[in-house]
Amino acid sequence: MTHDSRAEQPLDRTGPCARWPAEQGETIRQIVERAGDKWGVLVIGTLENGPVRYTDLQRSIPGISQRMLTHTLRQLRRDGLVTRTAYPEVPPRVEYALTGLGATLLDAVTALIDWAGTHHDEIVRNRARFDRDAAGS
Repeated sequence: MTHDSRAEQPLDRTGPCARWPAEQGETIRQIVERAGDKWGVLVIGTLENGPVRYTDLQRSIPGISQRMLTHTLRQLRRDGLVTRTAYPEVPPRVEYALTGLGATLLDAVTALIDWAGTHHDEIVRNRARFDRDAAGS
């Protein structure tokens, strides 16, 4: 059996990945994936003004299925970004809210959503041009 010493040498990392210890990389990538996921971003942004009922969340996020909303909320709760409060009423009422930790994402999420809205038309034009050029190649 040969020993590959390259596996033990630290990689020269640049960009955002260089900001954290290598042993934390997997968890940090998972957190970035969750917080940066399109549905996660939209749920966090929708909870900006306080607790929201499940059905109101679903109505506020066009295109999200019940299954995807349930999955997204579950993952956000697992990461401690969102709370779920069930009230013993008839009919049952369940509300979701950002935790203090989740609220720390609001500036980044709002900036991303605003950026997408501001640059929507330019991106649509760029996509059309790219697709047209790619079809002509």
